[in-house]
Amino acid sequence: MCGIVGVTGRSDATEILISGLEKLEYRGYDSAGIYLNNAHKEDHLVKTQGKIADLKAKLTPEIKGTTGIGHTRWATNGAPSVKNAHPQFSTDERFYLVHNGVIENYEELKAQYLSDVRLVSQTDTEVVVQLVDHFVIQDQMTTQQAFEKTISLLKGSSYAFLLMDREDPETLYVAKNKSPLLIGLGKDFNVVCSDALAMLNVTKDFLELHDGEMVVVTPKTVKITNQSGQRVERKAFHVDLDPKAADRGAYPYYMLKEIDEQPAVLHRIQETYLQDSGIPVLDQEMLNAMAKADRIYIVGAGTSYHAGLVGQTLFEKLAQVPTQAVLASEFAYTDPILSKHPFFIFLTQSGETADSRQVLVRVNEEWQAPSLTITNVENSTLYREASYQLLLQAGPEIAVASTKAYTAQIAVEAVVAKALGTRKQVPAADAFDLQHELSLAANAIQAIVDDKAQIKTVAHKDLATTRNAFYIGRGVDYFVALEAALKLKEISYIQAEGFASGELKHGTIALIEDQTPVIALITQARTASHTRGNIQEVQSRGAQVLTIVSENLAKTSDQLVIPSISELLMPLISVVPAQLLAYYASLERGYNVDQPRNLAKSVTVE
Repeated sequence: MCGIVGVTGRSDATEILISGLEKLEYRGYDSAGIYLNNAHKEDHLVKTQGKIADLKAKLTPEIKGTTGIGHTRWATNGAPSVKNAHPQFSTDERFYLVHNGVIENYEELKAQYLSDVRLVSQTDTEVVVQLVDHFVIQDQMTTQQAFEKTISLLKGSSYAFLLMDREDPETLYVAKNKSPLLIGLGKDFNVVCSDALAMLNVTKDFLELHDGEMVVVTPKTVKITNQSGQRVERKAFHVDLDPKAADRGAYPYYMLKEIDEQPAVLHRIQETYLQDSGIPVLDQEMLNAMAKADRIYIVGAGTSYHAGLVGQTLFEKLAQVPTQAVLASEFAYTDPILSKHPFFIFLTQSGETADSRQVLVRVNEEWQAPSLTITNVENSTLYREASYQLLLQAGPEIAVASTKAYTAQIAVEAVVAKALGTRKQVPAADAFDLQHELSLAANAIQAIVDDKAQIKTVAHKDLATTRNAFYIGRGVDYFVALEAALKLKEISYIQAEGFASGELKHGTIALIEDQTPVIALITQARTASHTRGNIQEVQSRGAQVLTIVSENLAKTSDQLVIPSISELLMPLISVVPAQLLAYYASLERGYNVDQPRNLAKSVTVE
């Protein structure tokens, strides 16, 4: 959610800020703005409601500077508007602030300290920048002191702040809590960003920031202090990623590119985590900790939760460990009766998911249990704070609707389940040729993405104008139905739901009307005939049925027949036609596939 960029010490600051914001468009936003200054205190503030393209249209040649901050805002407090866009500024126009997150007690702070200040926005961010100004004027504090004082008053809040003082135009003031922020290091310049992707074109060396830390950044210095005011020394980490990896290339949308990249992702996972013999190469200390567990809890949100449901089956079948997938936002605020020796697995594309992070805090502080984060982003918050870490190896995922991260999560879960089962000498794990099955899966996905025409035709015929649609399936097919329905509703705005096929006659079949699209997933031999019976039930009530069926279970009447591999890994394949159906349905309706309304890529507030 939202995006922050900043730079100090570069004559091309305007271009760096705009380029950085463009790289962060994937996060979702409804307004944008930049503030620039130079050594002579000549400054410019430009804001707009709408897209970065609208912001660029407002830039004139004289809008330049050597230091600046920028922001893409996703509305929380206050509707999308120019007044509510960031940067927010103090009444005397001395201080400028961009902010990700939510300040829970901003109304109380406004009443206590700013009753005589006329606020021009409806944002909590303006309250923060006005407080900095208040403490500088009323209490004769320095900018840093006023910033620290303001932050100390924020209760139960998530934030990433980037502040500029017009009187000290080369300095950036930075602070974070529960929201990601990085410092990028350059030669005689430094940058700030909420995602390294935003600044890979100017640097690949970054400093991670921890919760509660404050940073003062100038072109040649970076000073980090903790909540006690003590200086913190930290080594930089290097992001070995080609900036072009995050480019769309010849594709019309990132989502289509990322769907097509899934075979390569599976091959990369094999190369990273499997020996030529197919034996997983994982941290033995981690496997020993997992072997002691009497229950595994897989924590996720949205797509990651759906991948966790598939992982639940993988761990129970291959490692014979009772496993439970849980919704992070629910689990974080319940008082579960945990097993005696739990092990937690966190699935998160960004590594910054606020709901999952809240669970991890309880795991570390309250339950004191071992944990593994499986994420796409090295050095992210959940990556750092878990006991063990594994990377998805998926490469940058830009489209809001996750595709390759989902299949990567399932594949890495399979690697861990196989390794744990082998460690425990479970016969099913020893007999499961994961190397072979992942290769088959990669080839199968490649065959599907190479022949999209039929899926495009189906989307045009059945999904172009429908108001709703339903996916049905049993077992892991039901888990894929949940993810498939999420993809469809996310980007086409069709009211889509995933149902367990056997539950239809227990209430949900009442939703079936004439020509209602019902997409049935059939990849499990044990339940195939039952799902076909459910198909007959909805057809008799007028449903327009589409089947996605594995080749070994197919009949001549089935529309989308996909290659067969081990039933445990069929979700890797069966989800791909569903991803493409969602993509083409969105195109049919004329929507922005990569940036669906009201959604953000990285959910960094609860």
